[in-house]
Amino acid sequence: MLIIAGSLRVEPSAREAYLSDCEKVIAQARAAAGCLDFLLAADPLEPGRIHVYERWESAEQLAAFRGSGPSDTQEAEILDADVQRYLISGVEAP
Repeated sequence: MLIIAGSLRVEPSAREAYLSDCEKVIAQARAAAGCLDFLLAADPLEPGRIHVYERWESAEQLAAFRGSGPSDTQEAEILDADVQRYLISGVEAP
């Protein structure tokens, strides 16, 4: 299993439109083979920050989906990104 997590920064005034434009990508990801969870969400305290969270069964399934990533227009709106890939060796209840 792997997790993709971090944050993006966009202009605060453009955040809601950016997230709205991402709804199709979120739906596509959630329907993709191997996707366990996929979310882009507004930060409640920082107006231009968007949280990224993805959980995938395998790197191969993530790679198969990646061609469906952000459009050039969406990518141009990203001012900064801090997103990492975490490889998970085990899962336990909290």
